[in-house]
This record gives sequence, structure tokens and C-alpha cells, in this order.
Amino acid sequence: MANEYSLSSWPDEREIYAKMKALVGGRVRALRRDSLAGYLDYFETRCAGSKAMIEEAKKYIPGGVQHNLAFNYPFPLAVRKAEGPYLYDVDGNRYVDYLQAGGPTLLGSNYLPVQEKALQVIKETSPCTGLFSEYELALARIINANMPWVERYRSLASGTEADMVAIRIARTFTGKKKIIKVGGAYHGWSDQLVYGLHIPGTRTFEAHGIPAEASANTQEFWPNDTAALRKLLEANRADGGTAAVILEPLGPESGTYPVTRSFNEEARELCDEFEALLIFDEVVTAFRVGPGGAQGYFNVRPDLTVFGKIVSGGYPAAGGVGGRADVMACIAAGVNPGKPRAYVGGTLSANPLSCAAGYYAIKEIVEKDAAKKAGIQGDRLAAGLKALVEERGLPFVVWNTGSIVHFEMAGLMYLSAADPDIVPKIGERKRAVEEFGAALTAKGVITLAGSRLYTSMADGDETLAQTLAAFEHALDSIERD
Repeated sequence: MANEYSLSSWPDEREIYAKMKALVGGRVRALRRDSLAGYLDYFETRCAGSKAMIEEAKKYIPGGVQHNLAFNYPFPLAVRKAEGPYLYDVDGNRYVDYLQAGGPTLLGSNYLPVQEKALQVIKETSPCTGLFSEYELALARIINANMPWVERYRSLASGTEADMVAIRIARTFTGKKKIIKVGGAYHGWSDQLVYGLHIPGTRTFEAHGIPAEASANTQEFWPNDTAALRKLLEANRADGGTAAVILEPLGPESGTYPVTRSFNEEARELCDEFEALLIFDEVVTAFRVGPGGAQGYFNVRPDLTVFGKIVSGGYPAAGGVGGRADVMACIAAGVNPGKPRAYVGGTLSANPLSCAAGYYAIKEIVEKDAAKKAGIQGDRLAAGLKALVEERGLPFVVWNTGSIVHFEMAGLMYLSAADPDIVPKIGERKRAVEEFGAALTAKGVITLAGSRLYTSMADGDETLAQTLAAFEHALDSIERD
């Protein structure tokens, strides 16, 4: 197999930032009210089962759903079946699935060869035993075979947990406290990392219920601003030093803020200079960018790598952290008594089901060259969306990094944290994006919040045609001057 990376080219980040600046500086272009009413009628007439189920769920579940990805306008859909590139709701409606569970199902949903292996493990071993399983070794070995800088790997239950553990390891290994992240990036919802989420410079804006001291040693800098990173590292050196710099190698929020081609290498050099660890959060990019992850694509070695849903093939207990052997020794189970050790637990971590599903999913991804195939579909989709936008003279911005396609119609994450009117602007732009997402759903296309689309190996001519038709209909419903 060629096992190529999904990125056929690197996007022009300067052009993207310039277009995004113009988009945010202009007025919000939302759906016409008459068109919106037509789309909303779809949900009332075709999704009655979902609506009734969600209303009942609100009596027992806060907001009616358990996961943030499920909060969709005008109400969440209840999914009954997932297969390949499609989702089916309880009312029997079919949708092209570009949510892909938040990105991990690169092979397509409910991929049969992995499903069969998972069922076999359930029948023969049980989902969880509390003791060692052969699949723990198989998973760690296949990750190392494709990402050799992950010398040691520890399975965990989620990406949030993995980020939290990576920071704990970094502090234990270095003896330092400060953690620096890129503003706007999401590294899970632990107390210390609910800081500077989504919009750079917002710091503790979303840290409700979290004491200020929890993130007292967390800092942020603007995407691509390595000069600002150097200043933080210099200041920290006089105050005990920096334990780690943590970043998404494509840029915050899966490349919504794209980084320069040299950014990761520059961050590596700064970390070396100031004796800080470099942590790559590859929850989305591991195996989706290619078998070697984003670190392989950029040829930049992180000290620690954070993994998410992909390491269980989209099955439960989906997360892990890996990296240098000496650094990872800080969480070795039951060894080195009396020496500093980062305490890590997890009853369901590394259970036979999740490890087996992860192993067989990664094996299929590599053997089927899934990242490259999904990247080709991402290129085709992005090109088609760009053409639709340009034909209509709209200021919307489209780009992709392989199988991750960005469609920005409101620039919500590009608002300025210093703007005194940021709160009402967030509300206005968020509504526009939610309404556009609803229009796409009504035409049979599911996206991540109406602005991000993850393609998979299962996509092809049929899904592309349906998707472009849905976008064309929605774009023709946008308010004009």
C-alpha cells in the first residue's frame, strides 16, 4: 500500500486569514426568513419521532442529550442506524454523514470488518475483564509501527482524559508547572484546560464552575505567533520554567485557525531551547492525516502525543497518550516505588473491546490507504464548495486540510476577544451558522455545527453529488444585498 498522507497540498494560511478578516468585518449573511421557514417545516413534518423522543429525554437528561455534538437546531435528531457514509434517524430519513462521530470513523460508520472483530471479542473475552489483554499489546505495537515517536503508549478513556494525563506527565517529568497552549484550541474540558477556548484571548470566559486557581498556570498565545510564545517561555524561565507547550499540529479546532507550514518545527525548537516538553494533541489528526499522524506529515517529533476516538475505531473508551519512553515512564504502573510518579487510573481503560476495535480499525486504515482516499474526497468536496460560493459572489471561506473541510459563513471563532460587543455578535453569528446547518440537514447532509465536514473512505460520487446539491440549495437561500 502507498499509505500516503491525506493532504495533497498545504492551504495558503495567509489567504485564509485575509478572507476571514473580511468575513468577520462584514455583515452577517443568514438564510432568508421565508427559506428558513421551509427548512424548519422539514423537521416538523419529517422528524416527528426525533422531536418527541428529545422532548421526553429532557425530563431525564439535561438539555435532552448527553453530548455537545448532538445539540443541533431546531432540535437534535435521534439516530437509529449508521452505515458507511450515511446516518438514518428514527423516522427513517437518510443523511450523508460528515460529522463522522467528531472525526474518528475514517473508514465510514460501523465498518463491517471491524464490527465483526469487535463482536468476536465480546463473545469470547467480554468487553472488560480488569486484567491484561493481548489487544493492549497489539494496539500499542501498531501505533508505534506507524508513529515511531510514540515509543510507549497508555490507553485511557477519552481525549479529555488523555490531555489531562499528558499535562500531569509533563509536570512530573520536568518538575515545572506552567502549561502554554494556542489560543482557540480545544484540549478537552478538564479544569486546567477550559482556558482560551474557541476564540483566542478569551482565557477563562467559558470556565464556569471552575476556580480561577485551577488554570492559574495555564497560558495562551495567538495562533502562529511564535514571538509571543518565546516571550512567555522567557518570562516563565524566571518563574520556575515551562512544563509543556500543547498544540494541535494543524492549528486550533482541527485547523480552523490554520498554522504556517513551519509553525510546528519552530515550536519544537523553542521547546528545546527552553527545556519544555512539546505535546501534540492528535485526537483528530492521528491516522486521519495519515498513518504517521500530523507529526509524520510535518516530520516534527513531539515528546508526548494525545489520542482520541480513533484508537478505539469509534468504539467506547476512546483515548490514550504516548511518547518518549523516558517521559512515559512517569506513569508506568506499579514500578519505581518512592520515585515521583503521575498517578493515573481508569477502570475501563484498555478494555479488550476498545483495544481490539482500535487495533483492527488502524490495521484497515493502513491496509486500505483510507487516509489518502478520504483526503481525495475532501479535495473534491472543498473544490465543489468553493465553486458554489464563488459563482454566487458570497464572502464565505472554504478550505481543507485533506479530509477535514472547513466552510466558514460567519467566522464565529474569528471574533475579537477585545470587542466590547463580542457577546451579542457571538449570538448573531451562532444563530446564522445553526440555521444554515439546519438547512443542510433538511436536505440530507449532517455536518459538525454547519461549518466543518469530515470525509471518510466511504464517500464517493453519490455522497458528493448529494452534498453539493444541498449546499447549492442552502446558498441560494442566503440573504442578498
